[in-house]
Amino acid sequence: MQRILREQARKYAFDFHDAPLLKVQSGETFEIETFDASTGYFKTEQDLAIPAQRPGFHLSPPLANPIGGPVYVEGAERGDTLVMQIEHIEVEDYSWTAVGPRRGPLGESTAWPEVSGQYTTKIFKHSPGPSGTTRDGTVHFNDRISWPITPFVGTFGVCPDREVTTSLDGQGDWGGNLDIRDISPGNRISIPVYHPGALFYLGDVHASQGDTEFTGTAAETKSTVRLKLELIKGRKTPGIRIEKPESIVSVHMDRPLEAAVETATVKLMSWLTSEYGFSQVDAYCLVTACPDFRINVYQMCKIGKLSFVAGAEIPKKYLS
Repeated sequence: MQRILREQARKYAFDFHDAPLLKVQSGETFEIETFDASTGYFKTEQDLAIPAQRPGFHLSPPLANPIGGPVYVEGAERGDTLVMQIEHIEVEDYSWTAVGPRRGPLGESTAWPEVSGQYTTKIFKHSPGPSGTTRDGTVHFNDRISWPITPFVGTFGVCPDREVTTSLDGQGDWGGNLDIRDISPGNRISIPVYHPGALFYLGDVHASQGDTEFTGTAAETKSTVRLKLELIKGRKTPGIRIEKPESIVSVHMDRPLEAAVETATVKLMSWLTSEYGFSQVDAYCLVTACPDFRINVYQMCKIGKLSFVAGAEIPKKYLS
């Protein structure tokens, strides 16, 4: 099986000038070993998020969210769709989150001096599950609180048309730093293709995350991701789409949040009319009346140029 090793997965931009690290066939399984978002800086609670101490943080934007790639998919061309299917994610034995001055929405809050006045790093230990691996293991927040490891890929996508955009604050219909917890095993993620070979990248895995990733970092970790990329020729998906076993999700990123929510919803309605036979009136009325229609606010971080990421979701039972 082909693999991108962790030391190779140190790119910080979706750059169509990069030479491919792998060439794969449509449907071929391969692996990418990923760094955490800090490229290995956070190892203990003594490693604080002080910018002057972090390698690459003298640059603008700083070097964060390393990604592995590009992966060249044989036969992919502009106007095609790439479908990512993650087979499994195995995370390392710990994850971290970090807060402090000028980090996140409370980084300058006088009402919350413990988080705005000093740097704090929390290390979460991981224990393996019944499989003997972290694929079904546990995150230990502290001695009292724990929850299942629910890993997902935070930063992924293909090279956009013309820009070279960073893995830290780049976002668009092609992917980027989106922190969507549904980019996980068992789901099918559709991505439009803009360049020959698609030029796919992936990194920034999380062991778990709450809605919005409120502080700007969740349970950040290293991992090994096993996946395949399926090519759909001659059909371009209008942005990121997620097909879960029981539902479909249309994704959009924008500011303010209501703009992301509205556009994600309209994109879902377009999906219903183009592929599921709904009239425009029925699609419009379904999202306002159905009690199982949901808006997921995946990422709402006040960090740099990042937009807010929303997903409009409807169960498949209403589509047939």
